[in-house]
Amino acid sequence: MEEEKRKVREYIRHHQGEGARYLQRVVQEGSIRGHESRAQAIIIEKCRELGMKMDIWEIGGESLTNHPAFCSDRTDFKGNPNAVGILKGAGGGRSLILNGHIDVVPVGDVNSWQQDPFSGHIENGKLYGRGSTDMKGGTISLLLALEAIINSGITLKGDVFFQSVIEEESGGAGTLAAVLRGYTADGAIIPEPTNMKFFPKQQGSMWFRIKVKGKQAHGGTRYEGVSAIEKAEIILQEIRELESKRNKRITDPLFLSIPIPIPINIGKISSGSWPSSVPDLAIIEGRMGVAPDEMMEHAKQEMEQALHEISARDSWLKENPPVVEWFGARWLPGDLEVSHDLVKVLSDSYTEIKSTSPIIEASPWATDGGILNKVGGVPVVVFGPGVTKMAHDANEYIELKDVFETAEIIAISIMNWCGTE
Repeated sequence: MEEEKRKVREYIRHHQGEGARYLQRVVQEGSIRGHESRAQAIIIEKCRELGMKMDIWEIGGESLTNHPAFCSDRTDFKGNPNAVGILKGAGGGRSLILNGHIDVVPVGDVNSWQQDPFSGHIENGKLYGRGSTDMKGGTISLLLALEAIINSGITLKGDVFFQSVIEEESGGAGTLAAVLRGYTADGAIIPEPTNMKFFPKQQGSMWFRIKVKGKQAHGGTRYEGVSAIEKAEIILQEIRELESKRNKRITDPLFLSIPIPIPINIGKISSGSWPSSVPDLAIIEGRMGVAPDEMMEHAKQEMEQALHEISARDSWLKENPPVVEWFGARWLPGDLEVSHDLVKVLSDSYTEIKSTSPIIEASPWATDGGILNKVGGVPVVVFGPGVTKMAHDANEYIELKDVFETAEIIAISIMNWCGTE
């Protein structure tokens, strides 16, 4: 297999220019949620050029929207399909899913960008544009790896399923639809921007809203009312204590470099409508992290129990208990032991290319890997080019050398995992 690997690596190195221009094209098609079709068409075109059998479909239907893991604020996904390219193996090898999402987050304030957000501008080895890091650079690493294998005349034993899905940024409906369509495998790689670290464990998360009731009164006689803001302060302190309690239980060494493994973030607070009035309602909204080996329902119950306990110690809250709602985005956690063979295969391939051992950590954020893992039963490693701090930021960019190096590592991993004839 050594000669085959050499051919694949040389192919990638000799086609970096084409790879950069292809990534540029995909970034220039700004695939903000609900507008993924044009960028998806470029991906589909490439898969067809490589001779892959295509499965293209519009997600939706009750089997998806009624699934416990479904999370989206919409149910109509017409015009923006999922796409799966299938590379059938000769048989006798392990199968592999290569999963990337085509949707990108909004650009925010355009004036914060030095270039057009979808310029695909290349300068000093960096390609700029929304989605370049999260995660079109990783997706092109996957496609370049497959192109190198196919065009080098190598036949794999195991099947490869390349997935370009929609709706990752809003909860993973695209990947869930692919799992429900029957796409599972012996392993999966998701090239999110990990700075080329390996994440076999991924934090899950979910959004919550807490409504805290007060009693109106004139500001001049505020003692005749009950401030919902002051009662919210009690709730916030309890949430901080809950966060501390939950994180003290995290002993996995993969979390050692992460200051708060599973944060509870308060992202929004609103209350009151008049400076001279005592507010009768405060609304707290936030994001609750979920440990890789934790059930989502357990995390919910722990939050609800904490609110119940603090309410029992306050006479007003005891009579007017805060109400917690679970709404909006939700991502399942992913959990894979470091000893799993998929981690070993990737690690060996990484060392073969970079002549050093990879850094293996837990992910500080959630991915579609949780759906593949928890719903599909697929072992998942998240590994890709790009740094997290550039994802969702203005002037987002990716180092092109990392895209190509990741392509080499993934190509060798595909060959080692699936086997070759």
